[in-house]
Amino acid sequence: AAGRDPLDFRLQLLGEARDIEFPWYSWDLGRLLAALERVAEASNWGGPAPEGRGRGIAFYVYSQARKVTVVTYVMEVSVGRGGEVKVHRVVSAVDPGIVVNPNGLRAQMEGGIIDGLATALYGEITVEAGRVQQSNYDDYRLLSIAESPEIEVHILPTDNPPAGMGEPPLPPAAPALTNAIFAATGKRIRRLPIQPQDLAG
Repeated sequence: AAGRDPLDFRLQLLGEARDIEFPWYSWDLGRLLAALERVAEASNWGGPAPEGRGRGIAFYVYSQARKVTVVTYVMEVSVGRGGEVKVHRVVSAVDPGIVVNPNGLRAQMEGGIIDGLATALYGEITVEAGRVQQSNYDDYRLLSIAESPEIEVHILPTDNPPAGMGEPPLPPAAPALTNAIFAATGKRIRRLPIQPQDLAG
């Protein structure tokens, strides 16, 4: 929307590495800048996307009890003529502090990405005559294994205290997805779940 490279635009807004002061704690902005640099490198952000695809970037900074988790995503998508969205690849760089269980962290990241994509693409609840129509998994669509993208998780080395990994993977998924759709189609998504008719044509 600003007519700028999305990563460069965010880096300009963030500015130089420094401590960000809040009334109850402070944290090092350099952690976010390092995660953005890593995800850009791993996703080949500066290079061309494969033909017919767009890339989108987003990040999320989660804090609880003075501990911080940084999550960054680059997603690569294509959009069919009927508005069908296909997520091909998700590259993530994460700094949750010291990692006690790397395999558990990767699993948590993968699950959060899948859940975030499912919510953005299909997470609709409808009400008829005062009653919610969706009652179980047979009528509430989730992302299938066949629809799941290739996922890369890059863990940044750090000596910061361990922080939470339950919630942080989910929030940046929809923004990264919709930014990738914009890069692929030039169309901005203004409502969720994504409606294929908004992208058709």
